[in-house]
Amino acid sequence: MDITVKQDGAHKYVEVGEGEILLLLHGLFGALSNFEPLIAHFSTQYKVVVPLLPILEVSAREATLETYVAYVDSFVEARGYTAMNVLGNSLGGHITLLYVLQRPERVKTMVLTGSSGLFESAMGATFPKRGDYEFIRERTAYTFYNPSFATKELVDEVFNIVNDRAKAINIIATAKSAIRHNLGDKLHDIDCPTLLIWGNQDVITPSFVGADFQKAIAGSELHYIDKCGHAPMMEQPEQFNAILAPFLALHNQKN
Repeated sequence: MDITVKQDGAHKYVEVGEGEILLLLHGLFGALSNFEPLIAHFSTQYKVVVPLLPILEVSAREATLETYVAYVDSFVEARGYTAMNVLGNSLGGHITLLYVLQRPERVKTMVLTGSSGLFESAMGATFPKRGDYEFIRERTAYTFYNPSFATKELVDEVFNIVNDRAKAINIIATAKSAIRHNLGDKLHDIDCPTLLIWGNQDVITPSFVGADFQKAIAGSELHYIDKCGHAPMMEQPEQFNAILAPFLALHNQKN
């Protein structure tokens, strides 16, 4: 689908459809393409919003989860959104958790898929390995159960990022910030309706991580998708949407 990126002051974002807000937060190497099937499906019933997190634009010192949560907070404030459904994948899930803990009054429901915040296996101790295209291709494919999802376009995008020194430093700084922000002792404070969707073959945040989130967040609902890695909404969009749709419908019923 044709997705137009808008700008409102310091914020770049996508906003498609009308209705209750479904805010999507992408991961460390996230791109709009990761969410295209989800946007196409849900923008017929919801206002689907994707703020583009400034992971590669901020200074190295600002490349922290605190910076990205503050960015989301200022974006939501600027747009005047309330009672949102917030969905985060990978690092975006981690940011979602921090935002929900900080601004619970603005969040109606929370959806996590392949979220960091408890445990995550990084791209490897030697990542990013600059100049080695085959290494980058292998590590990008590591995200998926089906390696064909690591398209040349996606691999080229990651390769270009890690071969830009400033961007590579931001990636490393952000990953270290995520490791520092383990939320195991804070998840009990979350009381909004929570849906967890996990790939059975996720090797970055393995299936036991989804189970640990379910144990820690009271009343949360956990679903696994088979033959699926770290980005279920991208790799198995039909199954992902079929799980997400009734959860959103239940908590967004018209008065």
